[in-house]
Amino acid sequence: MNTSNTNITFKGNPTTVRGKALTVGATLPKFKLVGTDMKDVTNETFAGKVLVLSVVPSLDTPVCSIQTKHLSQDAAEFGDKAVVLTVSLDLPFAQKRWCGAEGVTNVVTASDYKYRNFGDDFGAYLTDLGLLARALFVVDQAGTIRHLEYVPEVAQEPDYNAALKVVRELL
Repeated sequence: MNTSNTNITFKGNPTTVRGKALTVGATLPKFKLVGTDMKDVTNETFAGKVLVLSVVPSLDTPVCSIQTKHLSQDAAEFGDKAVVLTVSLDLPFAQKRWCGAEGVTNVVTASDYKYRNFGDDFGAYLTDLGLLARALFVVDQAGTIRHLEYVPEVAQEPDYNAALKVVRELL
């Protein structure tokens, strides 16, 4: 599992990542995103819950679609104790359309299209592509990062089992 945001590639080609990599044990940075209802989504939205933070380049791509569907299926077992938040730079309208078309109901989607600071704050902005890198974070009820993975090849899926193991331990 990769906890570094250096040497991330896209289809084998090196990319430049902006922002410092986060670390396990650190407090999750404050964030402000836009939900599909065009209202702000922040850390406080998920206070007191385990947060699975799934970062993807675009929901309208095959691997991002697979990742989000996979986590949506897993989220069914969490009940109201945990939430999966998928973040991309897709417009909220596109996120809402995608979820409806794909029948994804167990994931909250939010966009960084408006504030554009999430990628920098989370060490996940690919300057070459103008997209977010693929990453997966698990945050406990107190806001501490308990698991993280910066996927070294953007076109590959994260290690779901490692993240879900941590989620189950926190529930």
